Amino acid sequence: MGLAGVVLLVLVVTGLSSDVAAHNRSISHSTLELDDAGARLQVRFSALDLSQLKLASSDGEDAVDPVALYASQHLLLERDGVPCAPAETPHALIAPEGWRVVAWRVSCPVGGRSLRSDLLLDVAPSHLHFARVRDPQGKVTERVLAEGDDAWALDEGSGALAGAGTSFIGYVVLGLEHIVTGWDHLAFVAALLLLAHTLREVATLVTAFTLAHSVTLALAVLGLVQPDAVAVESLIGFSIALVAAENAWLLAGRDRTIPAIALALLLAMAVLAALGVGSLRPLALLGLGLFSLCHFALLDGATRPARLRAAIAFAFGLVHGFGFAGILAEMELPSDRLVHALVGFNVGVELGQLAVVAVLWPLLRLLARWQEGRAERLVAEAGSAAICGIGLFWFLTRAFG
Repeated sequence: MGLAGVVLLVLVVTGLSSDVAAHNRSISHSTLELDDAGARLQVRFSALDLSQLKLASSDGEDAVDPVALYASQHLLLERDGVPCAPAETPHALIAPEGWRVVAWRVSCPVGGRSLRSDLLLDVAPSHLHFARVRDPQGKVTERVLAEGDDAWALDEGSGALAGAGTSFIGYVVLGLEHIVTGWDHLAFVAALLLLAHTLREVATLVTAFTLAHSVTLALAVLGLVQPDAVAVESLIGFSIALVAAENAWLLAGRDRTIPAIALALLLAMAVLAALGVGSLRPLALLGLGLFSLCHFALLDGATRPARLRAAIAFAFGLVHGFGFAGILAEMELPSDRLVHALVGFNVGVELGQLAVVAVLWPLLRLLARWQEGRAERLVAEAGSAAICGIGLFWFLTRAFG
């Protein structure tokens, strides 16, 4: 496959990528204030997630807000398996842009109380609901509810919380699910592996990526760094497209066409940004253009490209770490639960990442022995072009979304 074929495949995949999902998951949040007579519930939804439900609009001044009604019917405080009676009409609260917040109160005497959620599971089976509960004594804990684990026993009779929050293993599973369903992170790892030739090179790339995203994951979850989410998501798409384009460039004999296309695209985006189009700033896009130009120039003069590729894996790993942090940062965990959740989640991410490497790397080595390596090269060229197209789609849609 020549350079023209690679570029054509990139454009085709970019055009067909509208249904390719990234790592963003459907998430909702609730807080429950328990007392001896019942509880006050408050739920926060993403407006984008709610759009999938196609809820009918309410009519009349006395009509119940449809989002509030939906929440009260799908997030239930139960006593001995029976839903607790509403003590007030569910209603909407003032919410930040892009979110809907609703609240209501239920009557529910102490003893045998549990929380059950099937919010959004009918339209998003992988939906995660983060519940935070405060008991009358002021103890706060949290738990992740999902399909197959949708109930949480809260008290046994004293009114104090009896049900433990999500365990360490639970956060490991959450991290594992996050990486396995995080197609953009997997695409980045796959792009790195396509041109790795030795197990040592694979280990170096994976270690660099792991160390970097572990650092920024911790910084974000601990609240020490809070980058703009849209910029992070856009940069993740850019990282995938750049590494895959780098693969194609190396395989095509280091032709100047690919760096020129990348620079022209970023300059055009910077001009549009200066005109007020998109969510990224012009200087950020010009910075990405300069970064790309310098990276290709350094790589062109490198006798051992593997070292530079490890450096780029580390640099972009810092960005991906902020992407990983989204779920845990949204949970706003109590300080005494942060380390517990952070370590468990990160272990799950690493296990999922290593599982992907353990599957892909042996397959690529088998291809290297077939037809004197021609099959491996074809897969590397086609795979890099396809990943570049998907990454470019994510970058453009997130930057201009």
